[in-house]
Amino acid sequence: MMNNMKQIKHHLTEPLLMGYAAGTLPEAFNLVVATHITMCDTCRAALAEYEAVGGEVMLDSNPVDVAEDALAATLALIDGGTMAETPAPVRAKNSIFPGPLQDYVSGDIDSLKWRKIGGGVSQLVLDTDGDASVRLLRIPAGTAVPDHGHHGTELTLVLQGAFTDEEDRFGAGDVEVANEELHHTPVAEEGMDCICLAATDAPLRFNGLMPRIAQKFIGI
Repeated sequence: MMNNMKQIKHHLTEPLLMGYAAGTLPEAFNLVVATHITMCDTCRAALAEYEAVGGEVMLDSNPVDVAEDALAATLALIDGGTMAETPAPVRAKNSIFPGPLQDYVSGDIDSLKWRKIGGGVSQLVLDTDGDASVRLLRIPAGTAVPDHGHHGTELTLVLQGAFTDEEDRFGAGDVEVANEELHHTPVAEEGMDCICLAATDAPLRFNGLMPRIAQKFIGI
């Protein structure tokens, strides 16, 4: 387990934990939730409670008829890795990527095929299904991400370093849940590059002309 677990201040919301437990989140959001849970004792315990409540609800429910292919469809979901599970806190030696994230990347942060997106910031879009998308962001120490708002929800989980914005400071393990009401300018702290895992279900809303021009090419 990570030494900084007790320092995590920003956690997942109840709707996110409930959605993950129920298996209703898009894959991109599932990945952020699963990764945070491996880093956070508090959210992992909360998820276990939601899953326990869900199990009790199912036991108390009246039986209903199911489709003949229900078992085969369930097994297919399990094989595809799309059903929600409570991940154990697994981390490869010398890696900043927790277990769930390691299934989506190969190598360490310096060996990944980062793509420059402007201002020194780099990204790596991960392969997921559904309308939401998820990416790794590498923000050089002291660098600001262009100020932006949101057309939907954005989950940003810090894996290394820290950033500050108009809301607060977010260090390793912290997750910021942004919605259409938040407009901010994240700035990576000095000392080390800030590595984040960010999922969005709608394009960001940039104010600057250049970020808006680049947006259609970088897909964020």
